Amino acid sequence: MSARRSRITPEREAELHEAVLDLLREVGYEALTMDAVAARTKSSKATLYRQWGSKPELVAKALRCTQPVSLGEIDTGTLRGDFARMVAHSDDAQMAKDTALMRGLAHAVHESPELHRALRDLLVDPEINGLQAMLRRAVARGEVRPDCPALDFVPHMLIGAFIALPLIEDRSVDREFLTQFIDAVVFPALGV
Repeated sequence: MSARRSRITPEREAELHEAVLDLLREVGYEALTMDAVAARTKSSKATLYRQWGSKPELVAKALRCTQPVSLGEIDTGTLRGDFARMVAHSDDAQMAKDTALMRGLAHAVHESPELHRALRDLLVDPEINGLQAMLRRAVARGEVRPDCPALDFVPHMLIGAFIALPLIEDRSVDREFLTQFIDAVVFPALGV
C-alpha cells in the first residue's frame, strides 16, 4: 500500500467516509461502486482512486474513521484503567452501526481477498497491535503473569463478544455489556 498525498481537507475526508458508510448500509459491499461514491460525494473517480487506491481501501478507511480512539493511544498505567478508558471512549450508537456494517461485510470478506487484506491492514491489525501493547505493559507491571495462556486470546475474546451477542441475544454490544464482559470473562482469564 503506497502512501498518498492528501489534497482533501479532514472535513471533506470525513464527509466522503460517511457517504461510503451510508452507501454500504444502503446497498452492501458488492453493489457499492466508486461511481456511486463519486456521484454521492460530487467528486471524481480519479480523486477517489488517487486518495484511496481501491474500493476495499476506501471501505476500510471509512470504517477506521468511526473508531473513537486507537487502542495504541491508551495508557493509563493499569490494565483495568486501560480497558475502562477503551470502554469510556466507545459510543453505543456507533457500535450498533459498526456491528451491522461488519455483519454485512462478513460475506464480502470471504469473497474478496482484497477487502479482507484492507480490513486487516487498516482496521484490525492496528487495534490488535494496540491491544497487545496494553497487555505487554500489564505483564511488565506484574499485573498479568507472562506465561498466562489467555494472553494470546484476548483479541479473540473481544471480537467474539461482538459477534456472539447479536447472534445470541439479537442486540448490539454496548458499553454496559462490554464492561460486564471484560469483568466476567477477560480479567478472570488473565488472572486480574
